[in-house]
Amino acid sequence: MSQEHPRPASEPEETAPSRDFPAVAGELHLLDDPAEWDSFGKPLAVVPGQSYVPQDVEVWDSHIALDGMYCATCALTIEDALRVVPGVERAEVSAAAKRARVVWRPAMVLPSQWMAAVQKAGYKAFPARDAVAREIRLAQHRKALWRWLLATFCMMQVMMYAWPAYDAQPGDLLMEFERLLRWASWVICIPMLIFACGPFFSGAWRDLRRRRVSMDLPVALGMIITFIVSTIGTFAPEGIFGQEVFYDSLTMFVSFLLAGRWLEVRLRDRTAGALDAVLNRLPDSVEKRQADGRFERVALRRIAGGDVLRILPGEAFPVDGVIVRGRTQADEALLTGESRPVSRAEGERVIAGSYNLTAPVELRVDCVGAQTKFAQIVELMESASTQKPRLAQLADKVAGPFLVVVLGLALLSAVYWWPTDPGHALMIAAAVLIVTCPCALSLATPVAMLTAAGSLARNGILVRNLQGIEALATADTLVFDKTGTLTRDGLQVARMEVGAAGDGRALQGLAAAVAQQSRHPVSRAVASFGQAWAHKWQVLEVEELAGQGLRACVQPVGAAQPAMWVRLGSHAYAGAPGVVQAGQAVYLAQEVQPSLLTPLAGFELSEGLRAEAAAVVAAMQRSGLHVQLLSGDGPQAVTRIAQEVGIGDFVAECSPQSKLAHIRAMQEDGRHIAMVGDGLNDGPVLAGANVSFAFGRAVPLAQARSDFVVLSDNLELVWQAVLLARKTLRIVRQNLLGSALYNALSIPLAMAGWMPAWLAGLGMALSSLLVVLNAARLAKPVPLQPAAPQVSPVSPSMPATA
Repeated sequence: MSQEHPRPASEPEETAPSRDFPAVAGELHLLDDPAEWDSFGKPLAVVPGQSYVPQDVEVWDSHIALDGMYCATCALTIEDALRVVPGVERAEVSAAAKRARVVWRPAMVLPSQWMAAVQKAGYKAFPARDAVAREIRLAQHRKALWRWLLATFCMMQVMMYAWPAYDAQPGDLLMEFERLLRWASWVICIPMLIFACGPFFSGAWRDLRRRRVSMDLPVALGMIITFIVSTIGTFAPEGIFGQEVFYDSLTMFVSFLLAGRWLEVRLRDRTAGALDAVLNRLPDSVEKRQADGRFERVALRRIAGGDVLRILPGEAFPVDGVIVRGRTQADEALLTGESRPVSRAEGERVIAGSYNLTAPVELRVDCVGAQTKFAQIVELMESASTQKPRLAQLADKVAGPFLVVVLGLALLSAVYWWPTDPGHALMIAAAVLIVTCPCALSLATPVAMLTAAGSLARNGILVRNLQGIEALATADTLVFDKTGTLTRDGLQVARMEVGAAGDGRALQGLAAAVAQQSRHPVSRAVASFGQAWAHKWQVLEVEELAGQGLRACVQPVGAAQPAMWVRLGSHAYAGAPGVVQAGQAVYLAQEVQPSLLTPLAGFELSEGLRAEAAAVVAAMQRSGLHVQLLSGDGPQAVTRIAQEVGIGDFVAECSPQSKLAHIRAMQEDGRHIAMVGDGLNDGPVLAGANVSFAFGRAVPLAQARSDFVVLSDNLELVWQAVLLARKTLRIVRQNLLGSALYNALSIPLAMAGWMPAWLAGLGMALSSLLVVLNAARLAKPVPLQPAAPQVSPVSPSMPATA
């Protein structure tokens, strides 16, 4: 399995940003420049690779980073603020990832307007793909650390002043000294409340203005009640609140709360924050060769196809390109799932997002920006990061009403205890407010899901749909396609047969020219077989029928021969010359009439079983999964492959429609289906299954219709995903159960007066921290147990259809 390499020393963590995006509301208008929209979004309904004018695109899909949010109700507040803006069609906010996806129409609204709506709601928004967002996040972490340090210093000082009152015997401490100590504690608490507690008060005021309840409101109320009761006791010691002050409890629970929140954010960034690591993997600037041969560092956005760049050791390759000078090793773990560095020499391709490890190289730019594979990976991960799994949506719905109930319980507690001791009654109410923690409840699912997605991404599996993790954990049946999944993707033409009076090289080139129009493994094999003569044919028109083959209008290059229609595909679709009829083969025929074909050639194909296929299938079956094989190939080939890997339930000669019907029939019987296909002609089946995998090398990532995309050719990664999904669901349930039990136990204890404010603050901080720590276990790779001996590739054979 892949392993995570140490981050190179020169990874662009400390580099300067390539542009100065706005940090305050007054500068948001800078984002209204259409040239900037590509930097934090993409146009919808535009064909990948097609040029476009940004302002002419009807709908844009943008991603932003958020600051100032801590729980599910914050996410709901931001969503509501965005959705009421005219021109914003869709808004999805993730509290765990602190990111938002906004779908908007440039004809009706501009980025500055909907970002201003976020800031008006009391939060900050930044373009998600810019270095400024990263720098602001680091600055916020430093400020959070300073807040905790100040609160901790104040806590130590106040505890020092409170100790004489705890240790003294009756009559030992004179009233003058006790008042002096109370005054000193009051003075020390003021800077703590202003600086360290400022975010809680501003958040609570924001909630009150918008008539919403988030976690900031009960916490701020608890702080205010504790401080006011203690202040009255300090200035009026003979009054109803003068018996005792609670500055020590106030400073302790603020310190505990800030420590827990800071640790929680740090852990969440390390475990569930894989997206930021991916987004900021590219450098902000790069060395470009000028006309005089010198290399000058320029902004990455000024790079275009054909430019020559120099990449130093430790830097990330910013583009897809070909090395023109030098030799090095590259780390492509995130992009291909291959953990070991790979050698790259002159004439070989490198991909954006991989790291140059050993030596400086020069490369010619082929693809830049949205055209790179790295950009497709970023797009998939961004989309997944803002999704809300079903359990997370349920927790979000519970969090708001839960806080309202807590406010009511705090009020009832104060009313109940008031006749006994008003000061004690208010402190009990404050403890009830402080001890509650819907943060843990709302973080239980998304943090675990994002951590699992980050772990899978580091191992070469992209999660397109977070809901797929939950669906995979509950799947009881796993269905395999054959070609490109259980068998190796690299098919080869083993033998060619031509019809009577046929020209072998001409037909070889004709078949290759047609096959080049498809990415199916069979088509790639035929295209490779006749590549040397494919240039002699011109393809005028082509159509591909899933599960059958290709139909194309072709004409010889530079010849007066008229165009003709040909078919390349299965025996049932393209006929056969009568020679190659057994085994796996693809056929070429001329279409004289729609129902009349003239056989031209037949191509016998050979394939081998993946070395790890039998071990993976055996492990899945031992774990309780029912494994099935559905293939469009003939009975002979499907039977052989099924026997080799140990699958007893298989169906041959399945069209994509019949596969889908078979899947739906099993679903009607109550089965939860996981489908593994090559992402090409399996599109309807992948979309129809409860959860699905596609091998990313077989299809452009943007076109994959699956929940998971496997970037490498290792079938063990599917089993790895199954194990991790099951572990994720267990941890989610543990988090939800733990959060529910914590609140069920702590609230009655606080209402009974058995939980002081400092202990309530500690419990609240620990509850959220434990949720994140439990989810952090998902960052470790799951061992592939139980294992089974691997088998060697089998001898080639030929299923009836391709």
